[in-house]
Amino acid sequence: MFMKIDPNTMRAPEISEKHTLSILVDNEPGVLARVIGLFSGRGYNIDSLTVSETQHDKQVSRITIVTTGSPMVIEQIKSQLDRLVPVHRVADLTVSGSPIERELALIKVRGRGEDRREALLVAEAFRARVVDTTLESFVFELTGKPEKIEQFIELLQPLGIVEVARTGVAAISRGSEGL
Repeated sequence: MFMKIDPNTMRAPEISEKHTLSILVDNEPGVLARVIGLFSGRGYNIDSLTVSETQHDKQVSRITIVTTGSPMVIEQIKSQLDRLVPVHRVADLTVSGSPIERELALIKVRGRGEDRREALLVAEAFRARVVDTTLESFVFELTGKPEKIEQFIELLQPLGIVEVARTGVAAISRGSEGL
């Protein structure tokens, strides 16, 4: 196996990796904006973002971010997040083992006749729930790994997807240790 060298830099290109970061922060105004500002200010992309208060009595929220970058960029992101004042802890769930990741999606599909039956068969195969139905459309609810949701959407695309709403990834590490 040969690796191409970039003639401009005379270095091998760095491999991009997807990482799931879990960040415990103070639940106060402006914290999310500061975390997101760190990403946008340095040109880092966020593939998925979820935020929710997790410890009401301690006023702590958990931010889960899925991002992609070289190992050096991921380390830089973690280091910069660690330095933000309202941040209590940053954990790279990808490094600590394969995390349990789930996402919720609501998918509205237009359907009549044979397309309607086909959409129901696909939904049954993926264990998606029908949460709303009319004579001309369905709304399916599907929870699972992001890849599963992508496959479901891909199969329903030719049948007439009207709208898709996704929550973003919620993730937790395996084992007995917590964040």
